[in-house]
This record gives sequence, structure tokens and C-alpha cells, in this order.
Amino acid sequence: MTAASGLSEAELSVLVCLYESGGVLRQNAIAADLGWDRTRLSHQLTRMEKRDYVTRDKVANGVEVALRPEGRRTIEAAGPSLDASTRRHLLDRLGPDDAAALKAIVERLLSSDSSR
Repeated sequence: MTAASGLSEAELSVLVCLYESGGVLRQNAIAADLGWDRTRLSHQLTRMEKRDYVTRDKVANGVEVALRPEGRRTIEAAGPSLDASTRRHLLDRLGPDDAAALKAIVERLLSSDSSR
């Protein structure tokens, strides 16, 4: 996936996180979602700002990270490859019972996540 998109795994992770959130998140929320420490994320965001993928703004009690148009275009262009890669490396390897079990687990995780 990274070769097809020209993105590093870290860039892809941050862009997907932001894109799925609607394009704007607090920096500490991104760190928590990705399980990264603040220093790693800060360095990654600095590199991504230089590529014009994101912008950071200081706000009350933190930093807000937003997708820039180049970041949005990049992740949207990578979407079909990401979907195909997920299918090829995960879903196509599952039998019908496995796929049903995975779907149930994901739905349970998503419903419990939205209740936070």
C-alpha cells in the first residue's frame, strides 16, 4: 500500500485518522487513536506540514491538526488502493465463517467506541 500511494506507513496512518474524523482533530486525540507518543507524532506532523498535507494551529488547551487540500487529495487518491490491499491481504484470506465473525467483532468495537 505504501509503495502504491507514495506515502510512508506513518503518513498513511495520520491521513486516514484525520480523514475519517472529518478532517480536523486535536493532536492528542490523534496520538491516542494511533497509540503513539507525543514526540513521535509531533515529528511526523512536522514532516507532513512540509509536504503540505496538514496544518497545526494552537487552540485553547492544545493543538488542532487539520487536513490541507493536498492531504485530502492524497488520501482520497490512495483510497481505492487501500481498499484493494485490505481485501487482498485480509478479507480474501478468510473463509465465510471467519468473515462473519470478523464483521461481528468490528461492529461490536465500533458500537462500543461510539458510546464513549
